Amino acid sequence: MHRIKIVKTFGVALVLGALLATLPACQKQEGPAERAGKEVDKAADKVGQQIEKAGEKVQDAAKGSQK
Repeated sequence: MHRIKIVKTFGVALVLGALLATLPACQKQEGPAERAGKEVDKAADKVGQQIEKAGEKVQDAAKGSQK
């Protein structure tokens, strides 16, 4: 009885290990459109940062002219 429990536990561990080992292979490969979309996102982030910097400079200039 004790031996059957050990065999079942080992079998479950083996199956789970096999499933975990195959998970990375299931990842979907990026296509060209997905890569291009990521590049567009990066560019938009950079533009947003530059606009934010420009806005801060305008605010700083406005504060300087108010004094």
